[in-house]
Amino acid sequence: MELLKQRILETGVVVSDQVLKLDAILNHQVDPVLMMEMGKEFARLYGEEKPDKVLTVESSGIPIALTTALHLGVPMVFARRKKTLTMDQDTYSERVPSFTKGIVTDIMVSSHLLKKGERVLLIDDFIANGDAARGLIRIIEKAGAELIGVGIVVEKMFQSGGNSLRERGIRVDSLARIASLSNGQIQFD
Repeated sequence: MELLKQRILETGVVVSDQVLKLDAILNHQVDPVLMMEMGKEFARLYGEEKPDKVLTVESSGIPIALTTALHLGVPMVFARRKKTLTMDQDTYSERVPSFTKGIVTDIMVSSHLLKKGERVLLIDDFIANGDAARGLIRIIEKAGAELIGVGIVVEKMFQSGGNSLRERGIRVDSLARIASLSNGQIQFD
C-alpha cells in the first residue's frame, strides 16, 4: 500500500534496528483518512471470505480493526488487557508477551462476543514475534470460531511473527513489509 509506505517514511522514527515508532499515524495519534484507506484495503483482501467479526487487541489495533469492520459491515471485537468491573466473568483469556512494551499481559474476550462457528478476521497494527496474534488465535480456537486470516498494518520481516503463522498454514496479509531498520533506515521488502 503506497500511501502507507509514504506515511511511514515521512513520520516513522527508527528507535533501533528492531523498533519502529509510528506514533504520528498509528500508535498515539491516528490519521483517520489513512485508517479508512487501510480498512478499505483489508476489506478488499478479505471480503470474499465473508467474516462474521473482526478481532483485535487493545489499544493500537482498534482504529484499523474498526475501519476494516466498517467496510466489511460486521462487528469489531477487541481483546482487553485489563478486566473491568462491567466485564463478564466468563471470558476467553491468554497470557501474551509484548515485544515493544517488554511485559507479559493477559488478554481477554467475553465469551458471548465470540461464538462457535463464527468466521473471524484478526487485524492488528504490527507483527514482530507474533505473540499477540498467537494469543488471539488461541482465543478464537477456544471459542470454537474459525480464523479466516490475519491482516497486519506493518510486518517486520526480520522478526519471525508473520512467517511463523504462515508456516502453520494461516493466511497473513501485511500492508507494509519492512525488511530492515538497520543504520536508522527504513527498508521495505
